[in-house]
Amino acid sequence: MTTLIEELYSLKNDEKAMTLSRFFKTAEGEYGYGDKFLGITVPDQREIVKKHYKDISLEEIENLLHNEFHEVRLSSLLLLTYRMKESNVQNQEKIVKLYLRNTKYINNWDLVDSSAPYILGYYLYENNIDKTIIYDLACSQDLWEQRISIVSTHYFIKKDIFDETINISKILLDSKEDLIHKAVGWMLREVGKRDYDILYNFLIDHYKEMPRTMLRYAIEHCSKEVREMFLKS
Repeated sequence: MTTLIEELYSLKNDEKAMTLSRFFKTAEGEYGYGDKFLGITVPDQREIVKKHYKDISLEEIENLLHNEFHEVRLSSLLLLTYRMKESNVQNQEKIVKLYLRNTKYINNWDLVDSSAPYILGYYLYENNIDKTIIYDLACSQDLWEQRISIVSTHYFIKKDIFDETINISKILLDSKEDLIHKAVGWMLREVGKRDYDILYNFLIDHYKEMPRTMLRYAIEHCSKEVREMFLKS
């Protein structure tokens, strides 16, 4: 683990760190308030993670997930995603339990989006596990747990399974959080790429109650006529 940390810290870039702090909304009152950055690009993090993911214990990865720096937490999640595909069911379960007990550290949209489909979504689909947990997360009062719930269904969508995405989208329709509106709209858009009728029927039933951002994201790949119909109605 020391080598991974040393490699990450060796790439520290104060100028990029300031840019990332602004991009990820770390000012007081913003969703990423208090987060700290080293200024390391995601491709650089992935290169480091690929070299070390087989040699780091889950306990060490969990410790990394508690780190104050955003890029270290992201690297810990990337470590888990790489380990997930090479683990047996028992070890996958350990990874998922680690993930779920540390959701308070998965506290920005990129951390969620880089991990939820490939850890929680992967585990539930590939092992035919009951999906109750993602419904529980959708009903949480925590922004990031809600985002984990909907974004984890991206893995199901890629397998042409849409029920969870549609059901969780309904649960999150009344969310007041812009980052949830964007995530739900994004997942609905992904459903529409594979089954337009399912998206269209959802929109017919719910477009009047959908937050505007959610609706715009969902219809982004629809025809101009369909977009205008929903936006002007």
